[in-house]
Amino acid sequence: MQFLYMQFTTFGDNSRAGSYLLCIELLSTVELSFGRFLGGRAFRMPQGCYLYVGSALGSGRNAFPLASRLLRHASRSGKLAAHAIRGDLLGFFARRGFDPLRKTPGKKLHWHIDYLLDLPSAEISSIVMVMSPSKLEHQLALLVASMSGVSVVVDRLGAQDAASGTHLFRVEEPTTLLERLKHEIPEMLRMTHH
Repeated sequence: MQFLYMQFTTFGDNSRAGSYLLCIELLSTVELSFGRFLGGRAFRMPQGCYLYVGSALGSGRNAFPLASRLLRHASRSGKLAAHAIRGDLLGFFARRGFDPLRKTPGKKLHWHIDYLLDLPSAEISSIVMVMSPSKLEHQLALLVASMSGVSVVVDRLGAQDAASGTHLFRVEEPTTLLERLKHEIPEMLRMTHH
């Protein structure tokens, strides 16, 4: 099942857990360190499009881990303005039973990706959600890494809880990549459910 809603593309069974890909537009070149990653070393990140692969598979009777995680990503720390996509994301999940009043903007920087998403020059432009309780994050990262026009920013970046690889990529042609993902992800889900 595929559902296209403005900046959101969803696949899967409408599970409250899932994996996701964030399309991030970096509006200017930056020197950025990702917390304590590689001793706090700063990396040059050229202006352009980046793709981050993540998952939110938590459980709990009233939990909606995918909504909580994506709304967190769309927030910034302190009093910094949230990503423009956050309002639409709140509405998207509210229509699926998520109570947005429980969650407030603002966050502490924890994961590698938080440091990039906290920049005012970085905006989440679209999100691909794979609504399934299956562990697909690593498969999605391998799929993205295998595509042409995709390069690794730094090995192991964004993959703190994975055994290997990276989860943050620079993408030359995001539209082409997203079109290919729309064909590859349903097949991945079919293979997972058999």
